[in-house]
This record gives sequence, structure tokens and C-alpha cells, in this order.
Amino acid sequence: MTDAPPRGREERLRDTRARLESDVDLWVATSGSPGGVHLIPLSYLWDGTAFLISTPRASVTGRNLLADGRVRLSLGPTRDVVIVDGTAEPVDLAGLAPGTGDAFAAKTGFDPRELDEPYQYFLVRPRRIQAWREANELRGRDLMRDGRWLG
Repeated sequence: MTDAPPRGREERLRDTRARLESDVDLWVATSGSPGGVHLIPLSYLWDGTAFLISTPRASVTGRNLLADGRVRLSLGPTRDVVIVDGTAEPVDLAGLAPGTGDAFAAKTGFDPRELDEPYQYFLVRPRRIQAWREANELRGRDLMRDGRWLG
């Protein structure tokens, strides 16, 4: 716990954007048929508007996202967390913008294109983003609503 005063919206936005750009991994929570609720860590590439993730197409996460694109992402430790609610769209390798597969591999150190098991890319568009450190930052934690940054 800290006695630090709560951050204002502008500082929180800066901190959150820096985390989105610099972190490599996040937690991905999915639900639905056929896999049920599932939580897994994955690497990602942030392009300033959306997250690109990749997972085996036949995995629980892959099946859940193909059946129901609703997803929740979490970045950072519990005392400096960013929570993202979004919608995942499947993107085939041929549908990736030029250089995106290379950028993903360079950022994450992982290239699903080189694996024998078929991997599926997903583009996660955030609809809501929240960030807080301590209970004193619960007020004002919404930084994005309906896909639009606040402030």
C-alpha cells in the first residue's frame, strides 16, 4: 500500500499508453462454448489502436474467441493494473497488413508463422480501458469508453 495521492486522468492516460506500448505479455480471459471460461497469458503487439495476439486455433482460447469475440485483457501487477474489455476479430495470416507478422515476432520474440501447429491471429479492439493502482484511484479509473479515449 502507498500513501501516494491518486494520479489525475492525464497522468493515468500517459502511464497506461506507456504500458500498452512497452509491455510484451498480458492475461487473456475468454468465455463461452465450447471451452467455458478460460484464462491464459499471451504476448501481444499494440499498434496504438488495437492488440494483436496469436494462439493455437484449436486451443480453448482460440475456440472461445472464434465462437464469441468478447475478451478481457489485463496488464501489469495487481497494484498497477490495466483492464481492457474488447472484441476480438480473427485475422488470417494473409489478412495481416504487410510487416505486421514481422513486427509481432520482433516485439514478442515468438513467431507463430514458423510453427507446425496452426495458429490464429486475433485483433482485439478495446471498447473499455480502466487503470488504477490503489483504492484511492478507483474513482476515475475509466480511461476509455465505447472505444474512445476519455479526456
